[in-house]
Amino acid sequence: MEWTDEGIVLGVRRHGESSAIVELLTRGHGRHLGLVRGGASSRMRPLLQPGNSVTAVWRARLDEHLGTYAIEDTRLRAATLLASSHAVYGVTHLAALARLLPERDPHEDIYEMLDRTLNDFDDAGGAAAHLIRFELAMLAELGFGLDLENCAATGATSDLIYVSPKSGGAVSREAGEPYRDRLLRLPAFLREGEGGANGWSDQDLQDGFRLTGLFLLRHVLEPRGQGHSDARDGFINAVTKRRARAALP
Repeated sequence: MEWTDEGIVLGVRRHGESSAIVELLTRGHGRHLGLVRGGASSRMRPLLQPGNSVTAVWRARLDEHLGTYAIEDTRLRAATLLASSHAVYGVTHLAALARLLPERDPHEDIYEMLDRTLNDFDDAGGAAAHLIRFELAMLAELGFGLDLENCAATGATSDLIYVSPKSGGAVSREAGEPYRDRLLRLPAFLREGEGGANGWSDQDLQDGFRLTGLFLLRHVLEPRGQGHSDARDGFINAVTKRRARAALP
């Protein structure tokens, strides 16, 4: 068995004296592990860092075997990402989210979205907005997508500013007004046609993480006996502090 695919490094663990087991999210073969001989060497360690994009050739005698990887770099982001705390936390959290996908099950849209998200971590606010969208995409990919295009009460498609914490459906301003204290806020950058570049406030980001966090916990994490990763909280705190420092005169 042999195939070649694009991949993003999610994690690495040492195996024996000099090898490493590498976990990739690949474009066409999903989340996939393989052994890299010499992967613990000083030459290979910089390549096998979470967040890096690679080309991988996987070989095994049978499909169900662990197999081996021959890996070449295509984009080494890790050195840049390690320069800021929010990026370090963000990459760790994105990898934890990707691990919610079944192993060896292709999810090409998620792969492409992860690739785009990792390419845009320079601005903390923008990275936070991308990560919230990635969490929404993961909910949809796992079968728990939110309906943010129509009002759950009236079917309206405009002025959607709330989300029902029960149904995950959007709610219009008019329909939600009597119940606004019990509804979640839908930030502008998640509403169709609103919020472009820099189209988010600190409150928008807080509301976005509250929204995705509730449904990830309820539908995905708690049924698996899990909670939110420490990296998620670390990312949110790091973004908040960085944006506060940037706002100082």
